[in-house]
Amino acid sequence: MTIVRIVYRKYGGALHWNHPGRVLGEDEYGIWATVPGGTVARKGDGPPVTWETTAIMLFPRDAWWTASFNTPPHRSEVYVDVTTVPEWRDDEVTMLDLDLDVIRLRDGRLILDDEDEFAEHQLLLNYPTDLITQAERTARWLLDAVGERKGPFGGAHLDWLSKAE
Repeated sequence: MTIVRIVYRKYGGALHWNHPGRVLGEDEYGIWATVPGGTVARKGDGPPVTWETTAIMLFPRDAWWTASFNTPPHRSEVYVDVTTVPEWRDDEVTMLDLDLDVIRLRDGRLILDDEDEFAEHQLLLNYPTDLITQAERTARWLLDAVGERKGPFGGAHLDWLSKAE
């Protein structure tokens, strides 16, 4: 398995969440990677944070999001970041985090998170109008797809999880 750096940045280029992962393979949904429990991540240049549970991550080829499928006891089952389309460069995948997150909790509740941060960053970071429109459109699509367990959100990660162990 190939080791890869997973690098989220904020609009304007500031470093956001970043950590290593291992590429598991590719299917019709995109490229899958595992981030095992015990992985050390950082938010920007902040202090190290150790992930307690394993996540299977999906990086679609041409969609404005990335997804993490978390193993128990993590409180969220699925955590999807609205981002720019992930870009692969050598041993790194990078994208801009556009604040909005669609989260499906273990009890089935669906949350659209960080709308306040998205509104604040539109002004503070001067998001272009087309970026705002695309992020909002993506969040609406994700609420439906994640909530209804459509496409990759219907259990596609389970085969990849078995390959990660």
